[in-house]
Amino acid sequence: MKTKKYELVAEKSIEYFGLKLFRIRALISFGVVSAGEEGGFVESEKNVDQSGNAWVYGDAKVYGDARVYGNARVYGDARVYGNARVYGNARVYGDARVYGNARVYGNAWVYGDAWVSGDARVSGNARVYGNAWVYGDAQVYGDAWVSGDARVYGDAWVSGDARVSGNAQLLWVSKVGGELGVLTAFRNSFGGITVTRGCFIGTLDEFRAAVIKKHGGTLHEKGYLGLANYIEWHFTELHPLGAGDIPPGLKAEASRSKI
Repeated sequence: MKTKKYELVAEKSIEYFGLKLFRIRALISFGVVSAGEEGGFVESEKNVDQSGNAWVYGDAKVYGDARVYGNARVYGDARVYGNARVYGNARVYGDARVYGNARVYGNAWVYGDAWVSGDARVSGNARVYGNAWVYGDAQVYGDAWVSGDARVYGDAWVSGDARVSGNAQLLWVSKVGGELGVLTAFRNSFGGITVTRGCFIGTLDEFRAAVIKKHGGTLHEKGYLGLANYIEWHFTELHPLGAGDIPPGLKAEASRSKI
């Protein structure tokens, strides 16, 4: 029989929105958790895997059919519920919420007052924080950061070194091209524009060049280049960077140049 790493502490249970949640207590030492250490609250043992180093700390709560496993950690006042999954080396903390069928995994962090829900995926080294929401079928991955009051939803994919801090820094169009796919454009860490479409990811100029090479002389070329022009207008004229806005990538380069 598999050795349990924690137990439910019945005498420290609470009522939470009609559910009975139990504080957990480690039976053995594992990862950074010591035997006897008390953790956060779960509805049942299915919420936190009895193997691996996953743990729920403090007043964090995991309930419903949600699962936390691998080396994942949930702490602070965070909530993971519904059919959500948090795994790998992921972290969910602060007042963050992960619910629905959402998945947070890899080395991704969701924190602050951020919400991830629906069928959304946050993975890689992505960060979602502040008051940001990621929902629907949206995906945030790679080294992307989504923060502030940003809303990423629908079929949007935000990846690479994206820095989305408000809705103006993100634009996507569904049912594009012969495959009726999704084209996403966003402000990257150096203040430029990154475009993703299918397996393509690159600058706006690289996107135009790829379109001409693949679709030159066709209606798809006209459509894609028209979208490229609109994207350029959106980011450079409708929502340009302010005079005092220094993109994170340029800040980092400036700091290194002073060393």
